[in-house]
Amino acid sequence: MKKIIGTSLLCLGMAVFGQSKEDSIQFSKISTEILNNGKGYTELRDLSKNIGHRLSGSEAYEKAVKWAEQKLRDAGADKVWLQEVMVPVWTRGKESLQIKTADGKWKGLKMLSLGNSEGTGGRDVSGEIIIVKSMEEYDKLSVDQVKDKIVFFNYPFSQSFVETFRGYSDAAKYRVTAASLTAKKGGKFAIVRSLSSAFDDVPHTGGMRYEDQVLKIPAIAIGTTTADELEALLKTQKVTAKLNSNCGMKGEKLSHSVIGEITGKKDQNVIVVGGHLDSWDVGEGAHDDGAGIVQSIEVLRTFKKLGIKNNHTIRVVCFANEENGVKGGIQYGKTAKEKNEKHLFAIESDAGGFAPRGIALEMDEEKRQQIKSWTGLFLPYGVYNFEGKYSGTDIYPLHDMGVPTAELVPDSQRYFDIHHTEEDTFEKVNRRELLLGATAMTQIIYMIDKNW
Repeated sequence: MKKIIGTSLLCLGMAVFGQSKEDSIQFSKISTEILNNGKGYTELRDLSKNIGHRLSGSEAYEKAVKWAEQKLRDAGADKVWLQEVMVPVWTRGKESLQIKTADGKWKGLKMLSLGNSEGTGGRDVSGEIIIVKSMEEYDKLSVDQVKDKIVFFNYPFSQSFVETFRGYSDAAKYRVTAASLTAKKGGKFAIVRSLSSAFDDVPHTGGMRYEDQVLKIPAIAIGTTTADELEALLKTQKVTAKLNSNCGMKGEKLSHSVIGEITGKKDQNVIVVGGHLDSWDVGEGAHDDGAGIVQSIEVLRTFKKLGIKNNHTIRVVCFANEENGVKGGIQYGKTAKEKNEKHLFAIESDAGGFAPRGIALEMDEEKRQQIKSWTGLFLPYGVYNFEGKYSGTDIYPLHDMGVPTAELVPDSQRYFDIHHTEEDTFEKVNRRELLLGATAMTQIIYMIDKNW
C-alpha cells in the first residue's frame, strides 16, 4: 500500500510540474534513437576532415555553408534557407616570433597572432621585452618604461576554478585589451600568455579588439610552458623579441548563416537551437563549434525520425561569424525583430562536445523554476546542473529582445586545453559524449515545445 501511495504521489508531482510518465518514455526513445542511430559523429568527421577550419570570409567557410545546407535537408527540414550577413575578412598569412638572449643567438618560439590583430606588414619589428603579471602591474608603468618595448602580459589561467569558464573569463581581458593598452604607452607589440588550462607550448588564438583612436599594433599569443620559460629567462637577462607577421583585416564580404526548420502543427512560434558554423583558422574546429552544429542538426533529425509532431516551429540556426564579430547572431536577431517573429525559446551549444552536465538558463525566474522542475527527467542521462544564468553568444540578441535563452553545459575540464588551437581536431571528440549532448538538447526542446 505504501508503495502504491508513493507511486501515486510521484505521478501527481510530475503532472503538477508539467512532466509525466509519457515524458520519461519519450526521453528514453530520444536517447535510444540518437545513441544508436545518430549521425552527428560521422557528420562531424566529414565537416572536420573534409572542410576543416573555416574562418568567416574564407573559401572553407563557404564550403561549410553548402555542407550545412545539405545536411539540414538530409535531416528532414521542411524549409532550408541562407540568411545574408556581411562578415569581416581577416587573414593570418606567414608569421614568426624569435627571441635573442645574452649569447646573441636567435631562437624561434611557437606563436599565433590573435584574431583580428594587425601584423607587421611583413617587416621585422623588434625590441626589448618587459613583463607584467597583472593589469595593476601594467598600470604602474610609465610611458617611458613602455615606449619602444614589447610588453609580455603573463597572467595565468586560474586553476582554482572548478568551472573552467570562470578561469577563461578571468583571463580573457588580457587577450582582448593587450594591444591597445601597449599602444597607448608607445609599445611596439604585445605578447599574451595563452588562455589555456593546459601546461604545454601550444599557442591559443582568439579575438582581440582595438580601441578607437589608438594605434593598431600587433598582438600575439604563446603557450603556457613557453610563457613560463620566457619569464624565467627575463629574471636573469635582457631579452629581445623580433616579430614578422602578415595578418590583418581585408574589409568585409557577403556570406551566410544557414537555417532549417520543421513547421509547428499548432503555430509558427519559433524555438531556436543552434551553434556557430565558423571556427578559427587553426585546427579543425571540431569542438568549437562543429560539435554544436551537428548536435543541433541531430535535434531536427530526431524529431522527424521519431515522428514527434512539434507544436511550434523548431528552427536550427548555423550562425556565421561568432568567432570574430558575431555578425550572424546580430543579423538573425535583427531579421527576427523586423519580421516580428515570436520566439519562445533559444538554446545554443558552444562549449564543446564533451559529456553534458547541465543546461544554463537565462530567463525570468518563473520559467527557470519550471525547467528546473524537470530535473528528474534529465538525471538518468547525467544532466543535473540547471543553476547557470547565461546563454550562448549568438543568441544574445534574442535574449536582449526578451526571449528566454539557454546554453548546453558540457563537462569543461578539457575544453580550454584545446580551445582556439591546432589541437581542436575530430580525434579529440568522443562519439557517446557528443551524442549525449544532442540527446539533452533534443529532450529540452521536446519539453519546451510541449509545455510552452
